[in-house]
Amino acid sequence: MVESTATKPYRELVTIGGKNVVLHHHEPPVINAGVMENADIFRLINIFAEKFSPSNIDKADGTPLRLYTSDRVKIDVSKRRKHDMGFWHRNVDAHEIIFCVKGALKWETEMGVKVMHPGDMLMIPKGIGHRSMLCEDSTDENVLIELKIADDLTYVGENK
Repeated sequence: MVESTATKPYRELVTIGGKNVVLHHHEPPVINAGVMENADIFRLINIFAEKFSPSNIDKADGTPLRLYTSDRVKIDVSKRRKHDMGFWHRNVDAHEIIFCVKGALKWETEMGVKVMHPGDMLMIPKGIGHRSMLCEDSTDENVLIELKIADDLTYVGENK
């Protein structure tokens, strides 16, 4: 006998303080139950769109474009086309987590040199000097998402 989806409850996993709680609902979560539809925080952004390009994208001192900000976390999109970062940068207030989504860039840091390709993530701890440079795999548009996180971070990924 096949159970009808109309009588089958929807499972929702809620994480509170690192603990998981399972809730069962009679309607799917996409049924709006009082949450403001199209709320400002809920948006889809195409980071490749021209409107999300920093105004100084073609300059050596290009700075990222801030998308979201809070007291402890900043989220930027960075695009670099023609020039290396002409200066060293040291963020003493936050760790930087950088995701390469298009193209490639070489990062010189006090901890070593890394080349990022699409899908790569680089963690630069707060206080570490660094700069980005074009490399042989760079394209006409090299795009990164950068998170600046002021909180302490602990790596909990796979075993090394």
